[in-house]
Amino acid sequence: MSVRSLVYSFYERRLAGRLVGKPVPQHVGVMCDGNRRWAKEMGFVDPNDGHRVGAARVKELLTWCDQAGIRHVTLYLLATDNLRRPSAELDPLLRIIEDLATELAEDGNPWRLRMVGALDVLPASTAAALKAAQEKTRDRTVGVEVNMAVGYGGRREIADAVRSLMQQHAAAGGTLEELAEILDVEHIAEHLYTRGQPDPDLIIRTSGEQRLSGFLLWQSAQSEFYFHDANWPDFRRIDFLRALRSYASRQRRFGA
Repeated sequence: MSVRSLVYSFYERRLAGRLVGKPVPQHVGVMCDGNRRWAKEMGFVDPNDGHRVGAARVKELLTWCDQAGIRHVTLYLLATDNLRRPSAELDPLLRIIEDLATELAEDGNPWRLRMVGALDVLPASTAAALKAAQEKTRDRTVGVEVNMAVGYGGRREIADAVRSLMQQHAAAGGTLEELAEILDVEHIAEHLYTRGQPDPDLIIRTSGEQRLSGFLLWQSAQSEFYFHDANWPDFRRIDFLRALRSYASRQRRFGA
């Protein structure tokens, strides 16, 4: 082991030790950004090489979350806007996401998968693969619950939630006027893709970008944010621990 690796390992253990007893986010959102930029910087001709390395990093992240005691993770993997990319670029990316879901669902892994997004906008083969991975893991209770945001858009999620709420109310024989009288934020929250889960305490975005890009628009109202300059394939455990350290140092007021 090199001197640099020894120093890195020592610092990582020291940082992890200092987090013991500190507040831990129960739900972390991760915007896995910068895969294509990483591939270009590393000299790869095919940008999907960046997506492949980034997919491998996801599995490491989930292990880190298990070790930290985090219960829910939402991964922003493919936005609805990304579906406008040329098929030569989009099709390989969809296959990488399919393979990632299938790998995470393999026997021996502890994670329960939940697809959050409009699967109807995806190719039928992709939607089928994602649904199969979700179904295979439905009874798991040990590891992190992983929301895979694929074909996801925050505005669409809110629109879908309102539509679902209206349909439910109509099926029960109610009128729009009655719904308008009782409608509150909790009614809408019960129809979001992430219903039944706590809102994210912490949202991490890599690649140096500092914007939400439509990610968890409703759920992130009280979230803490951590922006990291490295591209997603270069995101290390030590960077993850630094994000947790930053979160633990903040005093969350929730508007008070």
